Amino acid sequence: MTLFLATQETAGLLDLSLSFVVEVIAFVAMILILGRYVYPRVMAAAEGRQRQIAEQMAAAERARQEAEARLHEIEARLQDARRQAAEIIEGAGRSAEQLRLELRARAEEEARRIAESARRDIEAERQKAIDSVRGEVADLVVAATEKVVGETLDDKRHRALIERAIAQVGEDSRN
Repeated sequence: MTLFLATQETAGLLDLSLSFVVEVIAFVAMILILGRYVYPRVMAAAEGRQRQIAEQMAAAERARQEAEARLHEIEARLQDARRQAAEIIEGAGRSAEQLRLELRARAEEEARRIAESARRDIEAERQKAIDSVRGEVADLVVAATEKVVGETLDDKRHRALIERAIAQVGEDSRN
């Protein structure tokens, strides 16, 4: 046992083997090579990717802001279009009401004109009928007078006599 202890005592923590030294040198060399050539490239690629992502995020934010601005603009245009449509509808309603009133006034005027024309026609026909009846009455009176008197009166005297008789009959019928 003493021998075993002696060998263990000689092989302590500081006993370095050649393979361990080579591994440490290889590890350090690898760290230096990676730090010198690989790490900067990886970092540059990562920074590039980070810049690209940041640019895409900024572009997305600008696109979102532009979309919101367009949305507000479209909403404003839509409100204007709705307002204009309401104004057009209101104007059309006013125009329709005005047209209806004008057409009604024209129809009433036409009805008055037709009624007045009918009154004039009726009055003219009535006057024609009265004149015709007067003429016939005058002829009958002249014929009756000739039979009663037995002589012929001149036309001027007949007319004067008839006019007096008709005026007297007209006054009697009015009273």
